[in-house]
Amino acid sequence: MNPTDTAAAAPRRVAVVTGGSRGIGRAVAERLAHDGLIVAVNYASDSASAQETVKAITAAGGQAIALQADVADEHAVTAVFDRVEAEFGGVDVVVNCAGRMALSPIADLDLSVLDAVLRTNVRGTFVVAQQAARRLRAGGSFVAFSTSVVATQFPAYGAYTASKGAVEALTLTLARELRGRDVTVNTVAPGPTATDLFLDGKTDEQIEALAKTPPLERLGTPADIAHVVAFLTSREGHWVNGQILRANGGMA
Repeated sequence: MNPTDTAAAAPRRVAVVTGGSRGIGRAVAERLAHDGLIVAVNYASDSASAQETVKAITAAGGQAIALQADVADEHAVTAVFDRVEAEFGGVDVVVNCAGRMALSPIADLDLSVLDAVLRTNVRGTFVVAQQAARRLRAGGSFVAFSTSVVATQFPAYGAYTASKGAVEALTLTLARELRGRDVTVNTVAPGPTATDLFLDGKTDEQIEALAKTPPLERLGTPADIAHVVAFLTSREGHWVNGQILRANGGMA
């Protein structure tokens, strides 16, 4: 058989991207689809935005479906993975972009808000990671999301950094638990990135100051982060494992 025939017959890789309807998640979904993966775009509640993401992918020649699930609901997440495996034969890449942020001094934070942040960012990451660990095929990758604020430790980010610190602690543990599976586990920790989640509640002056913080003196873009995820989930990036990658233009 001609080697090119073998390559042509290889099944397409399949990705599940949580929080894939907007911001960094949408950029990741579109980039992975551009690289030839079939993408399941998970969303929590914004069906319209998820469908827009799917339409953008299909219009560019890719293949995608939108699937609803709260990432902290293990039954809903299991159903998403069941559907993807049934429809496409397996899962090769899982990227957990779903997240929640609340800004407040620790002394003033409503504990119900803290509970909501931890539910999405810690429990949600754990639930998605659990399914990834059970289902990823050999050669696959799991990518979680943290934040560079875990290192910079800006005021008012206490709840958010506490939740993302837990994600970072999980990363190498899971990578080691998957020894022998040929599956990588990494976490991307963006710096200031121009998404609705980042821009919400900030003044123009605050945004400008944060944009000047990295040596590159600009905000990151969702595409900047999607490029990093694309590398980590590619064949070329497969030697990177158990790492926290701070994609932040040179911040701490």
